[in-house]
Amino acid sequence: MAWDDAPSHICRGGDVRGLAFCCPPVKPCPIMGALKEVGLTPQEFLDIKEKFARETRLGEGPATCFGSLVWCCKTSKPCPLRDMTLNQIGMSEEEYMTLKNELSEAVLKAGTPPTSNEAVFALSQTFNINESEAEKVLTDCNNDLRMAVKLLKLKQLENK
Repeated sequence: MAWDDAPSHICRGGDVRGLAFCCPPVKPCPIMGALKEVGLTPQEFLDIKEKFARETRLGEGPATCFGSLVWCCKTSKPCPLRDMTLNQIGMSEEEYMTLKNELSEAVLKAGTPPTSNEAVFALSQTFNINESEAEKVLTDCNNDLRMAVKLLKLKQLENK
């Protein structure tokens, strides 16, 4: 199966499915916004990934950066530690990406993203626009809060 439409890494502007490729949330980075978008705390995210590691082969790889494949990046990004581990345990890139896809689904399923009303209010407050304008932007972005934020940031830059 693999994961044909795997997103970019969160730190490279990928959508929230890319949380499957994130390191532990130990420093300020784009993961914090993505976690907020899906409605998870950093601790909940850690717990989900650690549970998935215990239940699947992504728990293997003590020689990787964070001690298991569950924290490793996408196979399109070169990483000798991940690749060495995959080779040592006999896991194909296809199996790895299939497991990462399943991990992504588990992370997203566990979250409780803000409701549309909460998102509209947040957009209106953050960008100092009325709620009807915020709702229109959110609707135009298919209720993708991250995309709505990007669009409103661009509009702000154009108006400067």
